[in-house]
Amino acid sequence: MKPVIGLIPLYDDEKESYWMLPGYMKVVEKCGGLPIMLPLTTNQEELEQAYNLCDGILFTGGHDVSPAVYGEDKRDTCGVNCDTRDYMEGYILKECLVDNKPFLGICRGIQFVNAYLGGTLYQDLPSEYECKVEHHMEPPYDRTAHKVEILPYTKLAEILGAGMHEVNSYHHQAVKELSPEVKKMAVSEDGLIEAIEVKGHRFAVAVQWHPEFSYENSEESIKLVTAFVNECK
Repeated sequence: MKPVIGLIPLYDDEKESYWMLPGYMKVVEKCGGLPIMLPLTTNQEELEQAYNLCDGILFTGGHDVSPAVYGEDKRDTCGVNCDTRDYMEGYILKECLVDNKPFLGICRGIQFVNAYLGGTLYQDLPSEYECKVEHHMEPPYDRTAHKVEILPYTKLAEILGAGMHEVNSYHHQAVKELSPEVKKMAVSEDGLIEAIEVKGHRFAVAVQWHPEFSYENSEESIKLVTAFVNECK
C-alpha cells in the first residue's frame, strides 16, 4: 500500500473553484505516494475525517497568509487572503504536531508554518526587503533562480547535503522573524530564510522553493519529496 498524502487545495477567487497544480500530485506519485486533494472547509468533522485518511500532509503554495495569523494589520502590498484556508491549515497543522504526522510545506507552506507557530512574515518582499537575487522568477519555473545554503546538522542536510544548492523561486512573501518552535535549515544568497523544520518532530520540513515545478529535471527535488513520502510509510 502506498502512503496517502493529503494535499491542501488551491482556491480560484474569480472562478470560485478548488484546483490543484498537477506537479504537486505528479511528484508525489513519482516518489511513491498516493496524492489526494483535501476538501477546502472549516467543518471540523470533515477536516478530522479527511486528516485521518492521510499518512502525511503536503502544505501547497497559493494565497498570501493573512497577517491576522501573525498579529499584524494587512498592508496594501499584501496579496489576496483566504480565511477558510488559513483556518483549515491551522487545524491540520495542529493535528500533525500533536500526532507527530509527517508533513512537507512548499512556498506558502513554509510561510504558514512559521506564522502559525509564532513567527512573522514579510508581507511583500519588493517593498520590505532589499532583494539581491531573483525571488519572483518568470516562467519556465523548472530552472535555477538563485542558490541557497543548506545548514549542517539539519534534516535538509541529511537529505540533500549541507552547502550551496541551486533552487527555483516564485514568491513575494517570506519568513521574517523565525518562530521559536522551528529551526532554520537554509538561507538564500541575500539572507532570506529558505527552509525550516519544526523542532522535535519526526518530519516537519518546509521549503520556500518549488520541487513541484522542477522534479522532472532536478534530482534534489526528487530526493526531498521521496524522503517525505518514505517517512509517511
